[in-house]
Amino acid sequence: MSIDVATSIARILKQEGVEWVSTFPVCRVNNALGREGVPMIMMRDDRYAVALADAYSRVTGGDRIGVCTVQGGVNGAGLQYSFPGLAQAFEDNSPMLCITDGIPAGSTENTMFDVTTALKTITKWFGYVDRPERTPEFLRRAFSMLRSGRPGPVVLAIPNAAGVYDETADPYFPVRGYKSAPDPSDVARAIDLMMDAANPLIYAGEGVIYAGASEELVGLAELLNAPVITTLKAKGTFPENHPLFVGVRGEHPIAYLNKSDVILTVGSSLSPGRFTHGIPNAAGKTIIQCNLDDLHLNRIFPTHHAVLGDARFTLRALADEVSRRTDGAGRAAGNVVAEVRETRDAGLAEYREAMASSDTPINPYRVFGDMMKVLDPYNSFVTHDSGNTRDQLSTVYDTLIPRGFLGWGNISTLGFGLAGAMAAKLAYPERQAVAVTGDAGMGYMLGNLEVPVRQQLGITVAHVANGGFAGYGPGFWGDGHDPYTHQVMGPEDVNMSRAVAELGLYTERVTEPSDVVPALERAMAANGTGQPAYLEFICSQYPRYGGFAPSSIAH
Repeated sequence: MSIDVATSIARILKQEGVEWVSTFPVCRVNNALGREGVPMIMMRDDRYAVALADAYSRVTGGDRIGVCTVQGGVNGAGLQYSFPGLAQAFEDNSPMLCITDGIPAGSTENTMFDVTTALKTITKWFGYVDRPERTPEFLRRAFSMLRSGRPGPVVLAIPNAAGVYDETADPYFPVRGYKSAPDPSDVARAIDLMMDAANPLIYAGEGVIYAGASEELVGLAELLNAPVITTLKAKGTFPENHPLFVGVRGEHPIAYLNKSDVILTVGSSLSPGRFTHGIPNAAGKTIIQCNLDDLHLNRIFPTHHAVLGDARFTLRALADEVSRRTDGAGRAAGNVVAEVRETRDAGLAEYREAMASSDTPINPYRVFGDMMKVLDPYNSFVTHDSGNTRDQLSTVYDTLIPRGFLGWGNISTLGFGLAGAMAAKLAYPERQAVAVTGDAGMGYMLGNLEVPVRQQLGITVAHVANGGFAGYGPGFWGDGHDPYTHQVMGPEDVNMSRAVAELGLYTERVTEPSDVVPALERAMAANGTGQPAYLEFICSQYPRYGGFAPSSIAH
């Protein structure tokens, strides 16, 4: 039976369990998606179409794949505008699928922008469907890439969406992901090193989330009685009320990185970017890397031992080995829990004081502390934006479930927090979903704020409004690193809550610390009816937050 490529793609996406596709017109696959009953969420620009699909894959830990379509072809303005979104997905290892129009045969060299070369630098795989009958093959390969191995974005270019082929010649069937278990001898050696350590430390990365291995991580930490820190992107993979949890950033995790003699990393590249820790005195420590593959071994820091395999299988194998050697009793506890509590309390003391502040303008930490009072830690989702909101929020916000918090950094596109909250609400409708943003992020979000209204997505945008890009300009420590380029129109110039209300969001402007909790509760009530909310908190510029252990390489 003959079928055109676009219709085939639409039906294949349905077979693969894709529930909706984010888009910004025009892509030649879109009409077929509509005819086949695939819901499309139309964003207000191409980067946000990518961002929503990216965020959906992240918040579901890759269990559900986010898919977007954008304009491509010879006049590929949409694809060019999508580039920063795809770059962020690639840098953060997000397994999302972007479908675009391919440049037809005979039409290459018409533009200065070399699509294929450019996209190969920011994707796990770029596929060009050069013949209609290869459509099932390319879709199978795309979903295999998305579900197996190291995560990353995939782009499929469709040069002839109207092309026809016989679908009975190669009937499509959904693909599954494949995982590998570690070598038992590597597991045994890793436990030798951890059991002999004077000050072992577990450093968990986002690979634990994609493996669905949070419970296994807790089990291993408890058997080893080892303190745990996590990367920003893995925040929440280890419950942050657990007595072995040290932190994500700040002086307390830095102290444990300094004093550790053996570090067991799981699901982390250990790449010391601006938003991850370096390893102090790495040459004087024993580093064990438990990764999916060999890409990041001996990268920047020396890898003394490695255990390669899926994080869940690896953590189970490590825990079984500890249990076998200790008859289930685990490693002697010593004073680990008390020391963790003391170090953590000391590292958070100044921020806990700020969270109780009654100052006006409102201290941003008061907003974050009150969010923790209002939101259900077991049934909520919080994310941030680039800049101070990321740095402050991730310093103090206690996260008790995997993907209760979406941390991100590296190639950071401002405004991504809105896509994160929308994706969380689409994935988990019963969860409260809040995106915290600042003045810079708010500027990026404005064009897309009508989308959650149109889609009836009950999310809240919490805007820390302080009239400036506070991380760049003067702070109480001095002039700031960009004292000439930080001032923007502030709340005394523009009533943003009044402007946003015209789009149909529930809005409030909050000026008193005592009103933070009631405002959040009213926003949650509006969200419960499907109405998104925007809260404009008039805050001080308070650029204080926990840092990362420095590295001579990239910080």
